[in-house]
Amino acid sequence: MIRSVSLFSLFLAAVLSMAGLPASAQETREVRIVQQFGLSYLPLHVAVEQKLIEKHARAAGLGEVNVTLSKLGSGAAVNDALLSGSVDIALGGTTVLMTIWDKTKGRGDIKGMLAFCDTPMVITTIDPRIRSIRDYREGDRIAMTAARGTHHSISLQMAAAKEFGMENRTKLDNLTVGMSHPDAMIALLSGSHEVKSHSATVPFLQQELADPRVRAVLNSYDVAGGHHTLIVAYNTTRWRTENPKTYAAVAAAFEEAMKFINADKRAAAEIYLKAEKSKLTVDEVHKMLLDEDKIFFSPTPSKVMVWSEYMGRVGLLSNKAASWKDYFFDNVHAKPGS
Repeated sequence: MIRSVSLFSLFLAAVLSMAGLPASAQETREVRIVQQFGLSYLPLHVAVEQKLIEKHARAAGLGEVNVTLSKLGSGAAVNDALLSGSVDIALGGTTVLMTIWDKTKGRGDIKGMLAFCDTPMVITTIDPRIRSIRDYREGDRIAMTAARGTHHSISLQMAAAKEFGMENRTKLDNLTVGMSHPDAMIALLSGSHEVKSHSATVPFLQQELADPRVRAVLNSYDVAGGHHTLIVAYNTTRWRTENPKTYAAVAAAFEEAMKFINADKRAAAEIYLKAEKSKLTVDEVHKMLLDEDKIFFSPTPSKVMVWSEYMGRVGLLSNKAASWKDYFFDNVHAKPGS
């Protein structure tokens, strides 16, 4: 009997001891991140290759964490994964973040951790008849990661509103088809597929334009009035609240990865090719990274409100954001965003 009481006392003491542990000791031991396709996600590859998340987690006293990655073909699929709880951090388009922020505002609050990449979406075509968006007609097909609700489709809508009038902003919507970037590039370059246009991002954009048959039709930098953030990292308020040190470690790791890329683009190109199945060479990827007009990595959100104002005006967003800061957690609020 004495032994039983003693064992119970030890058990109770252990439970009470665990209850008194600091929050960091109870934080997650796994960080699950979902991405899409393209060179825009390079900071993630650098952070994983150099184990930067693990480094910052250890520095925060979290011990060892396990980082797991998954890849999906569209922003809608990425949002579904985040909402289902199967991933912790999503990487996707700025307007995809705005859409999920709007839908969960007050019920879960999903916000941006930081910006990831400034890069344009460029509609390319192999059809010699098409020189501008005015040349598209019924039966033409424009591939993009999803036919509705993506940054790509909203960019096309905004261009159509400017070209044909606001009342005709959806004039080209029925020409869009959902397709991953790799599949869209293959379809376009084949010349025989019904898809002869593609809203492309790096590196698929450069690969397509390297073919003399392909030309650029529309650049989202022109639509937005300058360089804009395309890719952002975002997560739920709940995950951040439950894992504050892990959140900070991931954000710090991504920022360190961006600094590494901007300082040594050739080494970054080598990491990209190690992580992705690609026929590109190190020299080709390095050349792409040197062209900062086409791709630049920064945690500072840029021209977020250009897209927000349009989406609110046409009813794609129900909740009005006062500024870009409404879409992002406060760890980036001191940055010169827009």
